[in-house]
Amino acid sequence: MSEPIDPVELTAKLVRCRSVTPAEAGALSLLQDWLRNAGFECHRVDRGGVSNLFARWGARGHPRTFGFNGHTDVVPVGEPSDWTVDAFGGEIRDGWLWGRGATDMKSGVAAFAAAAIDFVRETPPDGAVILTITGDEEGDAVDGTLALLDWMDAKGEKMSICLVGEPTSQVSLGDTIKIGRRGSLTANFSATGIQGHSAYPHLARNPVHAMAKLVDRLASHCLDEGTSYFDPSSLAVTTIDTGNPASNVIPATCRATVNIRFSDAHSGDSLRRWLQAEAESVSEATGVAITSAVKVSGESFVTEPGDLSDLVARAIKAETTNTAKHSTSGGTSDSRFVKDHCPVVEFGLVGKTMHQVDERVDVAEITGLKAIYRRMLDEYFA
Repeated sequence: MSEPIDPVELTAKLVRCRSVTPAEAGALSLLQDWLRNAGFECHRVDRGGVSNLFARWGARGHPRTFGFNGHTDVVPVGEPSDWTVDAFGGEIRDGWLWGRGATDMKSGVAAFAAAAIDFVRETPPDGAVILTITGDEEGDAVDGTLALLDWMDAKGEKMSICLVGEPTSQVSLGDTIKIGRRGSLTANFSATGIQGHSAYPHLARNPVHAMAKLVDRLASHCLDEGTSYFDPSSLAVTTIDTGNPASNVIPATCRATVNIRFSDAHSGDSLRRWLQAEAESVSEATGVAITSAVKVSGESFVTEPGDLSDLVARAIKAETTNTAKHSTSGGTSDSRFVKDHCPVVEFGLVGKTMHQVDERVDVAEITGLKAIYRRMLDEYFA
């Protein structure tokens, strides 16, 4: 029998791949080789310049198919000189594995790939195991997991349930499971008035005043008080800008951006209509034309607590003694796409250093995460 896969070693190898979105940099090729050697049928599902990997062990279309989803792309390192280690060195020091993507989320991918390989080699199940791994989670996410799901639909591939291995734990491994995510929306406003001298404001029409009224109305509004699974929705004004260097000139235009993270009390369309109505109201009151452009990055969703979240919680409890709490906090993830395919929850490492300089992960947590994923597979197929 083959030796068990070391998820720490695999994580280090992945970190050494400079896979800043959308570069593949060998990360998916590395995983494909390991998975093929274990008997997985692998397909590259590349689209729009983005690399993706689909891997399945077992029969296509089996009614008991456990899926894992994750990504190997990473955000840029920033200024390399700010790091105390090589950002792509995969160095292990003082019990930590250092490098960009160590936390988010090459360790999670390595842990579930290692767990899946060991599982099918040691106890081949009556069922199938699918891994979907993208190189576009940190980017626009148009040709990543969406491309994989489109390809699966065309090929008749189906996951019964899916675990996304994003970092979810807050303080210690296993303290939090994500059973849903808030929606995310960005609105860009542009106000157009009449330029003039600041000493003669009656001869101008100030778009800054109109924009200030609008953003105050938006920021002062209570979207909701929260719902059963979600904290209250939030709206943040992220920029107000005129590009005006002169203190004695009323500018002709002003721009502003707001970002909303919303609960299941709203939809992207309902919020779009509200934003447009507010802009039209201020425009009518001030005589300043205001246009808006809204992009919805993802709708809110929740996977009701039940068989899947219970399976994850039992595996966590058995391996760590932690009683995991349910959460829907944080930003968006590819779960927002997987939810339309099958029930999905997220569980992974502590994410304290993700996207930071000197990103790093406790090597013991990587090993522990693999053990939890393996226990999940053992119980699901038992």
